[in-house]
Amino acid sequence: MAQLIEAHKEKCNLSFTCIRVCPAKAIKIADNYANIMPDRCIGCGNCVVVCAQKAISFRNEVDVVRQLFGGDVKVAAICAPAISGEFDDISDYRKFVTMIRELGFDLVSEVAFGVDLVAHKYKELLGDFHGKYYITTHCPPVRSYVEKYRPGLVDNLAPIVPPFVAMTKVMHKKYGDIKVVYITSCVAAKDEAKAFAHTDGKLDAVITFQELRTMFKEADIKEASVEFSDFDPPVGRKGALYPINQGLWQAIDMQQDLLNTNIISVDGRNNFLGSLKEFSVNSTLSQNLDLYYCEGCAMGPGMSPGDKKFMRQSNIIRYVEKRLKIIDGEQWKSDMDEFKDIDLSRSFKVTDRRLPQPTEQEVQRVLRDMGKSNVEDQLGCGACGYPSCKEFAVAYCQGLTNFEMCYSYSIKTLHTYINKVHAANENLKSTKEALKESEEKARKEELAAREAAETITAMLNKIRAGIVMVDANLNIIEANLSFVNMMGDDAKQLNEVIPSLKGADINTFLPFGVMFNTVLQTGQEIINRDTTQGDVIWNVSVFTIKKHQIVGGIIRDLTTPEVRREEVINRARSVIRDNLQTVQQIAFLLGESASKTEKVLSSIIEAQKLGDSHGG
Repeated sequence: MAQLIEAHKEKCNLSFTCIRVCPAKAIKIADNYANIMPDRCIGCGNCVVVCAQKAISFRNEVDVVRQLFGGDVKVAAICAPAISGEFDDISDYRKFVTMIRELGFDLVSEVAFGVDLVAHKYKELLGDFHGKYYITTHCPPVRSYVEKYRPGLVDNLAPIVPPFVAMTKVMHKKYGDIKVVYITSCVAAKDEAKAFAHTDGKLDAVITFQELRTMFKEADIKEASVEFSDFDPPVGRKGALYPINQGLWQAIDMQQDLLNTNIISVDGRNNFLGSLKEFSVNSTLSQNLDLYYCEGCAMGPGMSPGDKKFMRQSNIIRYVEKRLKIIDGEQWKSDMDEFKDIDLSRSFKVTDRRLPQPTEQEVQRVLRDMGKSNVEDQLGCGACGYPSCKEFAVAYCQGLTNFEMCYSYSIKTLHTYINKVHAANENLKSTKEALKESEEKARKEELAAREAAETITAMLNKIRAGIVMVDANLNIIEANLSFVNMMGDDAKQLNEVIPSLKGADINTFLPFGVMFNTVLQTGQEIINRDTTQGDVIWNVSVFTIKKHQIVGGIIRDLTTPEVRREEVINRARSVIRDNLQTVQQIAFLLGESASKTEKVLSSIIEAQKLGDSHGG
């Protein structure tokens, strides 16, 4: 069976409202939503009521009820006395009795008679005083809370079943083998009924008034379409006042005279918690406690939404006044006498769910980590669901909270993050400006480089020798016009499409491309090497520009007149230099001047130039 109360992740907006109203610390934030811990939950249903997003719901048992109908066994509905406060929209209680029958119930009775029986048991218990004071156990969340969080008070729980269990026992005794469904305003009763599953107080399902209204709507059952019918016997008397504070004692005419009573009646969450705290620590509190977790059952979480406490109480009182006028008092006494021997006793067990209390040092460490070292920072806003920062820190040590639940911590963290983002934005702004300046500088440098490249290209194109540069794959990086013209018509056409023959394979144009590859591989330059291709004599120099990556070449066609003349002159000068060195060595040895030789050779050069000029 599903747990009693569940939260739905997709609807939770982390408002922490549920945590604020949970008396058992049974809710923690995990996986980014409120998680209900069933072993800690007491079933009070406060979280269901306060959640505006409807992100928390209790176990629905409508389908369980429907499955009971249509069988061979009769199905009985027993209605909590708060039903008269719930159906203020129905003019006569006998109409909603018939409406319940129309759903498929064979019997419809009210729990007020069970209240009458239980009230008399309390009268016997409290009247036989032996120095022990009791806590009433007619309210399921009260019993659950004491067993889990006030185990020292378990022995003070009155050993009497709640009224709806008493009425279930009555129904089984009177009607035999039947199925019983409890209709109530109390969500916790759904789990409370499990404790009596193997007794004559066994219930087959528990539904709330909200669930009952859903069944009416789905079955299209309305007041105007049904006739009157009354509750099946036995019927109660003043037990119908049970949903109102002190209503249990009204059933046995125990007047709450402040000077003549030993019972303190308490309702509402805060009063309930405070009374148990005082009862457990103050030995001079010589009173029995009559506790309602809600502000009376008329304000239970199974009622329809709406804060109508006093209207509901007024409707309940009017209902009881009307019923008392028509109830057969003698029959009621006879019924009470018939069922007085039903076993209404019960026992309890400690199911301690208290968490270990952290040390003061641990609590202070958490407060410091939250930035709340100073006392003035620990007053607490309550937004996290805990009344003080210190209690929040305790819950943190117990694994129930996280720092993100603290609004002030989250705001400080957010501001820190905002400051970091602001600083990051400033840095980004500075970086953008620097990048813009860098881009502008790069643009200028690129422009300058382009201009330089254009200048170099223009200069290369003025050189009559062929100039070419290739990469490690022997693809041309740059070639001047002289090289293009030397390579013939194919090279000229390609140059029109791809200026400077960029990317072309050097071997496409030169049969001696291997020279370039040799220099690339060895790094050894080739200077002034002549090579013949047909009628053309090429003078080739290949040199390293970037070792093993880029080499350059200077190529001259020695067959052209201007190159031939220049080459003769250059080679004559080379001879002069070589002979001069030889003469100098001889002169050193023979002691003679080499100037005469230099003059002779110089005259030869001039004569050669003169001959060239005359010969064309």
